[in-house]
Amino acid sequence: MYSIIFLTALFFALLGAVIGSFLNVVLYRTVRQKQWLTGRSGCDYCGKPLAWFDNIPVVSYFLLRGHSRCCQKTLALTHPIVELLSASLFVWWYVIGVLFIFRLTDHPYQILQPLFWLVVGVLLLGILVADSLYMIIPDVFVVALTIFSLLYRLILVMTGSMQARDFLFSLASSIVATLLFFGLWVLTKRKGIGFGDVKFVFPMGLLLGWPRILVGIMSAFIAGAAYGIFVIIAQKKSLKTAVPFGPFLVFGTIFALLWGYPLAQWYFNLLL
Repeated sequence: MYSIIFLTALFFALLGAVIGSFLNVVLYRTVRQKQWLTGRSGCDYCGKPLAWFDNIPVVSYFLLRGHSRCCQKTLALTHPIVELLSASLFVWWYVIGVLFIFRLTDHPYQILQPLFWLVVGVLLLGILVADSLYMIIPDVFVVALTIFSLLYRLILVMTGSMQARDFLFSLASSIVATLLFFGLWVLTKRKGIGFGDVKFVFPMGLLLGWPRILVGIMSAFIAGAAYGIFVIIAQKKSLKTAVPFGPFLVFGTIFALLWGYPLAQWYFNLLL
């Protein structure tokens, strides 16, 4: 029994590492405005195509000791980090989700729900890494997250697992949050937040719905403000120093998914 669980977890770790490697390719080529659906992976410096044994997730980086075989230049440590993060995500999804949480759901959601949240996790990871490293949120991730979230919510409504009213509240939350962030983007003259943040809050609202979207946005601003103060004090930066906000929105999304409802209820009880 335990050996089967271990081998399955190992399989998902390997699969996650492969997906993480693909995320690296998408991010690298998107930033450089290249096609990421076609063409072989190449050296970060000279562009020479990589051999298959130099393109094994995580393993190749350590076998090459962090240097390219052709140029002998230092490879970015972000490559194995993203692959390991993705591998960890897949293992966590299997151990916590598939073995425990998702078993409580009814058919056909025993398959649909785990797959949906795995895709969401991969897309959120891509957004977090892209904005942290390159200060951009690629449209491909935002569009994919929006489409998957809409389809999932519509399936829930059509099968009676979600009320149409709740779906409309989620859609309204997305629109209001997007308008709010667009207003901030305009008022701060495009310097307070990026336009990628404006686009990201739309699928964020679909994922969280009402009232968790409030918790997600508030926790993102609180975490972002705390980090900004830390950077100013520790690194002697100014208030004009650009800080990517996408990672904090991802944090806010995860935080609200886990604890959004009880925190929102507690807050509304204080008001009443």
